[in-house]
Amino acid sequence: MAESIDWEFPSAVQPKPDEVSFDLERALAAVVGVRAECAADAFTAGVLGTEREGNGVVLREDGLVLTIGYLTVEAESVWLTTGTGVAVPAHSLAYDQPTGFGLVQALGRLGVPALERGSAGRLAVGDPVIVAGQGGRRRALNARVVSKREFAGYWEYLLEEAIFTAPAHPQWGGAAVIDRDGRLAGIGSLFVKEAEAEGRSLQGNMIVPIDLLDPILDDLLSLGRAKRVARPWLGIYATEVNGHVVIASLASGGPAEGAGLQQGDVVLEVAEAPVRGLADLFRKVWALGAAGVEVPLTVAREGGAVEVRVRSADRNDLLKKPRLH
Repeated sequence: MAESIDWEFPSAVQPKPDEVSFDLERALAAVVGVRAECAADAFTAGVLGTEREGNGVVLREDGLVLTIGYLTVEAESVWLTTGTGVAVPAHSLAYDQPTGFGLVQALGRLGVPALERGSAGRLAVGDPVIVAGQGGRRRALNARVVSKREFAGYWEYLLEEAIFTAPAHPQWGGAAVIDRDGRLAGIGSLFVKEAEAEGRSLQGNMIVPIDLLDPILDDLLSLGRAKRVARPWLGIYATEVNGHVVIASLASGGPAEGAGLQQGDVVLEVAEAPVRGLADLFRKVWALGAAGVEVPLTVAREGGAVEVRVRSADRNDLLKKPRLH
């Protein structure tokens, strides 16, 4: 995640009011800074740290804020800061691992407008967008959609169609992606080196489409998580190397570690079906059933094939739940 520093984009790449058909200053005012702290013994602390900073977007006038979930998952303390410097405490409402979204509720008046939601489905490759962090025009960047494609993340994460924008915004976490009509089209998630296409070098950002929010929003607000069958989680961090899926590391105390999987294992099969890439691995595991299902894996290790049976888990069961102070 990018650090919070005093900086601004050169004026040449900042969006300008006379270049858009909507109220630019109002739209950018809806982007707030997010600062969260979690306990040292939180499950995600080892990977994400205990202090996290990024951005969020005000969805409603009552201070409901959408951000990227890795900023606020397991957070015990959350603060929101507007572009004018108003700081308000907030409460982490929900986290949805399949989409990556997090919801935060301001506990005081932010005094900024909400940003209307649009649709990432209406974006085409080549379309102009604004990628905006907290801080108005000086931290907003004119960008373009350079690709729309599947994205598989090493932490057992998969989007059927993610948005990729370029150039890269240095404060991507929770940043707003605003379409040509001034509506929210997505939330910034990652910095990537192959934004345009896999295997082609172009630095940019991976964006989670806003369209994924509506089907789960009511559940997130009422339950803190989406009402769907929990996917089986193994606790692996995997990557693709020369067309093979390799386990780079294991979640401490996770199912895979307990079953005897090892760093460097190459995953060959799931339930005797060949694995053809990271996304294929995840789909085959999830197709076996709900969290708790046993996952039979065949891995290559030290020149031989090893059979390992992993009793999957619900990742949410390991996370500290939000508490209202």
